[in-house]
Amino acid sequence: MPEISLAERGDTPEAPEASRNGDEARGVDIGARLLKLRKSRRLTLQDVSAMTGVSASAFSKIERNELSPTISTIQRIAHGLEVELVTLLSAEDEVNPVSFAGRRSISRAGSGSKHTTGTCNNVLLCADLKNKRATPILTTVTARSPDEYAAWAKSEAEIFVTVLEGTLVVHSRLYEPLELNKGDSVYYDATTEHTWTSRGPTDAVVLWVLVDL
Repeated sequence: MPEISLAERGDTPEAPEASRNGDEARGVDIGARLLKLRKSRRLTLQDVSAMTGVSASAFSKIERNELSPTISTIQRIAHGLEVELVTLLSAEDEVNPVSFAGRRSISRAGSGSKHTTGTCNNVLLCADLKNKRATPILTTVTARSPDEYAAWAKSEAEIFVTVLEGTLVVHSRLYEPLELNKGDSVYYDATTEHTWTSRGPTDAVVLWVLVDL
């Protein structure tokens, strides 16, 4: 049986995985943005597949908003197309450039670029700041079982997570499930497949930082 790529199966978290529920809750039309970018560069689906590692069929579904990609998948696409993750997920058509000298970005409570999948509700913080290696994200983990993920997350990055509310369980191909409660933190290499679930009556709320290698 031929191997199916993670992206074609619906790849991960970035935390966590993908759903097929469209863009209504995301705030950003990822599909239209990627289609516009691909057409502007005169790339075929096969071209972007070779560049990003995301299968042509999966990329096509993302463009048509039939597949909601996880942050991990979007990061792979951004890396392959040599654009920033926040450029694809920002609510603005263009992310405002900020000079390196003394630069800063502020996200007020309730603001940020939203990206929702079937397993997580994500809000990218300080998304207007370009050329940064670390992407802070506020996430509510709605998944209760790893079976809810089409595929586990895997990306060329490192991840820091701290739990703000509830109980988070980090699943890894290398380790036994790790339970983290409010105030607990973990830092790990995201190149190994992993995923997140919530445990208990409420969804876990976490602040995590995706660090590009």
